Amino acid sequence: MKLGLQQLKIAFAISLLSLCFTLVQAQPGKSEILTSRVFNAPPPPDDVNAPGNRVGGGKRGCENINISQEKQLTALVPVYQFPNAELVFGLTTNSHPTFWFYIPYDVATVSAEFVLQNEAGQIIYQSPVPLSGKPGVVSFSLPSTASSLEIGKRYHWYFNTFCNLEQPPIFVNGWVKRVEPNPLLKSQLETATLKQRVVLYATNGIWYDSLTASAELRRLDPRLTDWATMLQAVGLNNIASEPIIDCCQ
Repeated sequence: MKLGLQQLKIAFAISLLSLCFTLVQAQPGKSEILTSRVFNAPPPPDDVNAPGNRVGGGKRGCENINISQEKQLTALVPVYQFPNAELVFGLTTNSHPTFWFYIPYDVATVSAEFVLQNEAGQIIYQSPVPLSGKPGVVSFSLPSTASSLEIGKRYHWYFNTFCNLEQPPIFVNGWVKRVEPNPLLKSQLETATLKQRVVLYATNGIWYDSLTASAELRRLDPRLTDWATMLQAVGLNNIASEPIIDCCQ
């Protein structure tokens, strides 16, 4: 029996939906690349004794500065909720990764600094971070002059903002761990497009690299939704539409 027009439309829609979640191959014999955009968060480490905070609360000298009441200083990193704390944690494959933050301040007098510690709590990198005076998302890339992150090691980072240098900072802090991509992922990344790299990193739970690739995609074409999808996947819906501000490099 032939399908009616309405049934054909439904069948076609289901076929398209199914196609979006299948594996695709560019050429026979090449590694398959997932087209799903869901971030596959890795299990959190169970031996981190300094959890962190993704959102920086309080004013601490910023009483006279216009700060959004709805959005605060925020690290764009997955968070794992525990009964009495939260773990801010993500993976990277890069020796000098890029970190992302939402800045709520609209004046240039606010200063910032980035601090990186090893697992023993020793500072291995510390630097002031210039801000533009515009609210929005900023990135900070660990410079090549800094020591490389070692594979398999975790590092504790802090992003401190100062409205008044005589007051304690408003800050966020969390963890990054460098991992070695497995042979299959390495092979896939060698021939992947930028859009495919976003997906590959995300499906392998490598947050920092996936978010950085999705930001590059957004700069190339603001209509693409990869950036928003990544942030929404980790509960940062309120940041997804914020502009990316050029600064801090």
